[in-house]
Amino acid sequence: MSHKSRIAGYRTRDSVSLAAMMAPGVVGMTLLVLLPALTALAFAFTSWDGLSAPVWRGFGTFGEVFQNHLFWTAARNSAVFVLLAVPLRLLGALGLALLLRQRRRGIGFYRMSVFLPTVVPDVAYALIWLWIFNPLYGPLNISLKALGLAQPAWLAEGQTALFAIVIMSLFQIGEGLVVLLTGLQGIPDDYYQSASLDGANRWHKFRHITLPMLAPWLLLLTLRDIILSAQSTFTPAYLMTGGGPYYATLFMPLLMYQEAFEGLRFGHAAAIMLLLLAAVALLLVLVAGLARGWGYGEDA
Repeated sequence: MSHKSRIAGYRTRDSVSLAAMMAPGVVGMTLLVLLPALTALAFAFTSWDGLSAPVWRGFGTFGEVFQNHLFWTAARNSAVFVLLAVPLRLLGALGLALLLRQRRRGIGFYRMSVFLPTVVPDVAYALIWLWIFNPLYGPLNISLKALGLAQPAWLAEGQTALFAIVIMSLFQIGEGLVVLLTGLQGIPDDYYQSASLDGANRWHKFRHITLPMLAPWLLLLTLRDIILSAQSTFTPAYLMTGGGPYYATLFMPLLMYQEAFEGLRFGHAAAIMLLLLAAVALLLVLVAGLARGWGYGEDA
């Protein structure tokens, strides 16, 4: 066998091995993600109760969704949650990354403490916060009482319930911390030393070195958090408040669940899902466009 034939045989064998390794993932992605997504896309234009045959409605399904006042309530609540949670989570991750970037005694414990809430299962995390927010014996109100501050009924009042969901989301920033720590480690120390020689203070170093160098990472986390925040509200809203009080925590994912499995309106639920995906995509395009306007387009 010639040398070229052996090389061709090795390449064929590698291609077969690579295809064999990728096959389970491709099959699973197709069966569990692609096909359900295409099915939901089709159901969005039908009226279907899960029992009888679907009835084609075209865009009439979307018209009925728009006439539902709960849809606009859920859309407003979801928008408020994203607009509050995403910037606060980003600022929290950035602040902790700057605080925990230096190697010192016990730094590993602090980093692990920040990352730990991120790996707690969503159901367990929601139940923990249900206890924390308890107005009578929850540790949060007990601490506020000890400080002489007001103790609101967090999840029982429409004015505070949504903000309580935002607060609990701020403690799951471990992944953002890891990403920003990696970005900070990639900034050469020579930049800071040169800036010090030029008389720059800490703010100047942060503004002109740290922030521009972290811009691609910050954009990545912003886009990721927008996607996650649009769907991560289901578990806390379902377990902790049921969408109340007075629909204050009725978010789009919970409304989809109620339409599909409580109202047996699977077509309406699929239409709401498509509208949510379109809104998230539009927001992602808007944020990416603003980032290019800041001059970070090539790196991002």
